[in-house]
Amino acid sequence: MHGCGNDYIYINTIEQAVPNPQEAAIKWSDRHKGIGSDGLVLIGASSLPEADFTMRIFNADGSEAMMCGNASRCIGKYLYERNITTKTEIRLLTLSGVKTLHLHISNKKVESVTVDMGEPVFENESQFMGYRVLDKGTFVSMGNPHYVIFTDNVDQVGETGRMLEKHPAFPQRCNIEFAQIVSGKATDHTNTDHTTIRTRVWERGSGITEACGTGACATAVAAAFTGKAGRTSDIVMDGGTLTIEWRKSDNHVYMTGPAEFVFEGEIEI
Repeated sequence: MHGCGNDYIYINTIEQAVPNPQEAAIKWSDRHKGIGSDGLVLIGASSLPEADFTMRIFNADGSEAMMCGNASRCIGKYLYERNITTKTEIRLLTLSGVKTLHLHISNKKVESVTVDMGEPVFENESQFMGYRVLDKGTFVSMGNPHYVIFTDNVDQVGETGRMLEKHPAFPQRCNIEFAQIVSGKATDHTNTDHTTIRTRVWERGSGITEACGTGACATAVAAAFTGKAGRTSDIVMDGGTLTIEWRKSDNHVYMTGPAEFVFEGEIEI
């Protein structure tokens, strides 16, 4: 499945266990010798009353991620269209907490999903050490760490992103976003008008990806926080566009976008 080109292999572990997901993620994600993907996602049943299902996500290098917005939308579509649930509001347990998925249904199909991504965090010493040399960007944690740089050259994502991912400023490594305001620049950070932002992403553990849900959220929040945009932004990434709203009412970030099936198959474990 993919969300705006951010593609993962999805396994329903309610039916089929994956004994070594780290190893499987590396092997299967290889685009020449495996299935090909940005990583591996495991869908599971939740034993906790506050969640309906669980998600574990492993990057292409085998490292486990805390959260993925694009993957969570795909899980919502998978669960509903595969008749595993009839709910249109699904509580998904991730390593960064429980996320609520709101499914938008048309003709019994999930057309899009809005995910409550929770509150953004601007200071987290376990994820960002605050190096002065990096003061040109904005750190935003959406459960996982992001560093957003506004620039006229978003295509530096490969060279600069690779370097910054493992910079000493980021103890857990970091996702790096390069963003450019395209239209609708706000006059102050409370403006609610739509802003369009072109963004390219270097994901830790995967490199350049077509899209990143938490990265889109971090970009929109950083733009609003620094007065470059309003509270709602369309984030245009290589693989598609996500709409992000940072609501004043609850300080939560809401991400809306599509999810798509690509193919189904079998592979030996």
